[in-house]
Amino acid sequence: MSIWLRISEALSALASGESLAAALAKLKSPPERSVAFTIAVIALGAKMAKADGLVTRNEVAAFRQVFFIPKNAEKQAARIFNLARQDVAGYDMYAKTIAKMFEKGSPALENMIEGLFHIATADGQYHPNEDDFIHEVARIFGISEHVFRGLRTRFVPDAEVDAYDVLGVRPDMPLAEIRKVWRKKVRDTHPDRIIAQGMPEEAITLATKRMIALNEAWEEISDKKAA
Repeated sequence: MSIWLRISEALSALASGESLAAALAKLKSPPERSVAFTIAVIALGAKMAKADGLVTRNEVAAFRQVFFIPKNAEKQAARIFNLARQDVAGYDMYAKTIAKMFEKGSPALENMIEGLFHIATADGQYHPNEDDFIHEVARIFGISEHVFRGLRTRFVPDAEVDAYDVLGVRPDMPLAEIRKVWRKKVRDTHPDRIIAQGMPEEAITLATKRMIALNEAWEEISDKKAA
């Protein structure tokens, strides 16, 4: 059974007046893990778009750029999105649902934060409320302040990109140690590895973009160290 067919079945509970949170809570068994993740991601993305008070077309388009939805599943996905974007309340519940699916430090969680940054900056502005929203989600995900700053510098307009922050390393670390960190992050970030950890194929763009950023950061650092 496809992921989107299972989502459709899960949403049938909403027709009887059951809340989205209650429908999501039922999807706990391992075979349904990707469904629960998908619903939580859509809801969290919708609430991210609402964080600055207005959901714009650019933000909706940005969501679709990092989370592809098949034509035959657009109605189901739109239903989740429209229910969730009414307000920001409850976003932490969806963040906690996602966090429980992965081990602390999983690249999947960092990819999710990247997706939220992509949505937040889609309208050309980065509102303080959006920063608070993503910062709190990152905290729930167990992402360190150092890593959060590195992710933010890659998306926030006019923010200087720090290669050391991108890799999550210190400038005083030996190049050999930094190389080990880079190799591990690239290995863990590979799209196939992310999918195997429970992230659906629709999120593969996030993993791909992150891997490119890791490689660029490594090249910059290795060039500096060699100079």
